[in-house]
Amino acid sequence: MCVFPFIPEWTPKDFAVLYSSRRRKLVLKQMVVKTTEQAWLESFVEYLAGECHLAENTVLAYHRDMKHFWEWRGSRMVSHLTISDLADYVDWLHKRNLAPASLARHIVSLRLFYRYLQLEGILQSNPAELLGSQRLWERIPSVLSPKQVDRLLNGPVPSDPFWRRDRALLEFLYATGCRASELTLMTIHDVHIDEKYCLCMGKGGKQRIVHLGNRAIDAYQGWVDEERVKLIRKYGESNYVFLSYRGKLCRRERIWELVKKYAQRAGITSEISPHTLRHSFATHMLSAGADLRQVQEMLGHSSITTTQIYTHIDMTGLKHVHEKYHPRG
Repeated sequence: MCVFPFIPEWTPKDFAVLYSSRRRKLVLKQMVVKTTEQAWLESFVEYLAGECHLAENTVLAYHRDMKHFWEWRGSRMVSHLTISDLADYVDWLHKRNLAPASLARHIVSLRLFYRYLQLEGILQSNPAELLGSQRLWERIPSVLSPKQVDRLLNGPVPSDPFWRRDRALLEFLYATGCRASELTLMTIHDVHIDEKYCLCMGKGGKQRIVHLGNRAIDAYQGWVDEERVKLIRKYGESNYVFLSYRGKLCRRERIWELVKKYAQRAGITSEISPHTLRHSFATHMLSAGADLRQVQEMLGHSSITTTQIYTHIDMTGLKHVHEKYHPRG
C-alpha cells in the first residue's frame, strides 16, 4: 500500500505512482492537472483558428487578451462572473493605459469567448454582450506629411547593407498601404510588374489588388535584380519577396526596426511604425480627392466606418470644397 506524505497544497489525485528502475522503488511524481476553464481557453483558441478562420496574428492577439482576462479573474469562476464583474475588468484594463484600439479588441475577445461558451452549451447567457464598445474615433492616427515621407523613403543609401531591399520595402509600405504582416508574407507571384499591381493577403485570408506606382516598381526591380538574386544563389530559392540577410523570410519585427531606423535618419521625431505609412497612404489619397470607397478597398477594411477615421485627419480637401461651393464659403 502506498501512503502519500502530508502536503497541504497537494492531494493524492495530483500524483502518479511510478516505478523507478534505477532506484528500484516506487516514486511519486506530481502531475500537471488542467482545470476545466483552462481547457475552455485552449479550445476557444482552436475554434478561432479552425472554425472562424482568423489570421494567425489575430488569433495570437485574442489569446494574449484572454491571458489578461485570466490574470484579472484570479480564482473566480468564469461562469459566475456578472456584467458588473466584467465592467470592473474593463476598468482594470483602463488603468493599464491601453490604447483605445487595444482596449476595444480586449472587449471583442471577451465577447467572442463568452459566445463560444454559449455555442458549446457551457453558458446559458452572455453578459459580455452588454459591455459597451469603445469609441475608436477619439484616437486619430498620426500621419506623416508628404515631405516627411519623401525623406523617409530616400533614407536607405548604398552604404547601408541591403539598402535596395530597405528602399523597396519602404516604397511598398507607402505605395500599397499594406500592413507589415501582409508585406512579410507577400510572394514573388503576388507582384505583377507589367500590370503594375500586387496582391495583398489581408486579415481573415481576404485578398485584394493594390496598384503599384513607378517608384515602387523601380525600387522593387533594383532589389530583385541586384540583391535578392545573390541571396537566392547563396541560400537557395524562396517565394517571399523580402528576405533577411540569411535568405529567410523578413520578419515583421525587422520591418518595424527598419522603419524606425530610417525615420530617425530622416529627422522624424514623432512616434512612428509601419502602420504610420499605412495611415499616411490613406490620408494622402483622400486629401488628393480619392473616393472613400476606393480607399476602403485598397486598405482591405471590411467596414467603411474604419476608413472614415482618416477623414478627421486632413480637412484641406473639405475646406476647399466648402470655399468653392458654399454661398458664404
